[in-house]
Amino acid sequence: MFLRMLVRAAVLRRGRAVSALFAMVVAAAVATAMLNLYVDVQSKLRREFRNYGANIILVGRDGDGASLPADTLARVDSVLAGRGIAAPFGLVVARTSDGQPIVVAGTDFERVRQLDKWWSVSRWPAETPTSRAESAREMGHPESSSPALIGVRALAAVAPKGQAFDLSFQGRALRVTPAGTVQTGAAEDSRIYISQADFVAWTGVQPSTVEVAASGSPEEVAGIMKQLAQAIPAGDVRPVRQIMEGEARVLGKTRATLLAAAALIILTAALCVLSTLMGWVFDRRRDFAIMKALGASGRLLNGFFAAEAAMLGASGAVIGFLLGIGIAAWIGRVNFHAPVVPRWSVLPVVLAGSMAVTLLSAILPITLLRRVQPAVILRGE
Repeated sequence: MFLRMLVRAAVLRRGRAVSALFAMVVAAAVATAMLNLYVDVQSKLRREFRNYGANIILVGRDGDGASLPADTLARVDSVLAGRGIAAPFGLVVARTSDGQPIVVAGTDFERVRQLDKWWSVSRWPAETPTSRAESAREMGHPESSSPALIGVRALAAVAPKGQAFDLSFQGRALRVTPAGTVQTGAAEDSRIYISQADFVAWTGVQPSTVEVAASGSPEEVAGIMKQLAQAIPAGDVRPVRQIMEGEARVLGKTRATLLAAAALIILTAALCVLSTLMGWVFDRRRDFAIMKALGASGRLLNGFFAAEAAMLGASGAVIGFLLGIGIAAWIGRVNFHAPVVPRWSVLPVVLAGSMAVTLLSAILPITLLRRVQPAVILRGE
């Protein structure tokens, strides 16, 4: 009988029920879309920030240019365990055939290609990590050339026509062949990059810097930094504050915007539901008066009205959740060119939240319901 009364009340007052249901559907849809985006957009933004390069720098602790242990990169990879990418860099000042000083860096091109996607590179050297030059030296042919990535400013000084050229460091010569150019607008434009294997074989110098792009929340990145400091005592671990602070600022503003928009729309929906429930009480005063006159207790009437509100919230939550998933997918496709994965764990939150909104909105109408006097209402006063 209780369920039949609930259904009958909704059917007989379809207009008010539909308006309140629509408000709850809108609120639930927006909340679902925002919560899905709240989780998914953060991971997408972090992935985008990783395209801007390293957020952690590991350098030798003994001073500028101090070499790191030979197994540093292996230790870094072990700490990251798939949570990022690291690239080693060794730097020396070499001289060209006419005596001009120039900075030469040794690195792993494949790792740098993944780490520094923002570099503008015409063509990456193909032979990494073991280049043709190292193989040739082992066979006794020191004149074989090493493919290199040349900064756009350095190219004009060492190979204006793209020809091979010679470099020397501490009396040891290296033949270099330009394979491509790099332009970043920073110090990289004035450097020559060769493979790490060629660099170590030529200079005998181990990498002095490891750039790390660690993924995860600021707390997770801080944890990775702590683990790196413990795993590599000879290194000094430093955050790239421009990247980390910029990421935290953008993520914080994105979260605040999403939550503020959701809160505003939910508040508007709550006011709409409150108005609808108030109208229900005034429209049904005679019904409630008859129920009281037939012996219905105040607790029963309050429970009946609260059940109507809860059923309204639950129905709106389910419909709104399905719409919200579609809205989130559309926003992800339009703005991020990638789908937003539906988070089914959001459904219990939206369901509980929608029912809480309707029940809170029912508090004032229930207070008015308690004041219904059967004798007064039935006399038509």
